[in-house]
Amino acid sequence: QVQLVESGGGLVQAGGSLRLSCAASGSTRSINVMGWYRQAPGKQREWVASISSGGSTNYADSVKGRFTISRDNAKNLVNLQMNRLKPEDTAVYYCNALTTINNYWGQGTQVTVSS
Repeated sequence: QVQLVESGGGLVQAGGSLRLSCAASGSTRSINVMGWYRQAPGKQREWVASISSGGSTNYADSVKGRFTISRDNAKNLVNLQMNRLKPEDTAVYYCNALTTINNYWGQGTQVTVSS
């Protein structure tokens, strides 16, 4: 089992920055890929960014060039640095951990970007 706890959400004006963190505990050695997803009101959950255990990163086109995902394997942390935020980035952001047999989710953290 893997437990994920997100932190760092909040309210920010358009153009501002926020940094989300996700702390993993439990069977962390089984984690292959960690990532961030988001869900806006009335919309489906969508993938934002992911990072492999080796450090390879991928981003959704909507956030490429503005968001940066990073991972500290020693501390079992994954961060999402979000710059030049837009109102359309408003959503609940969820941390995700993928093992070979399971998919784990955090409880989510709210990010609100005002115009």
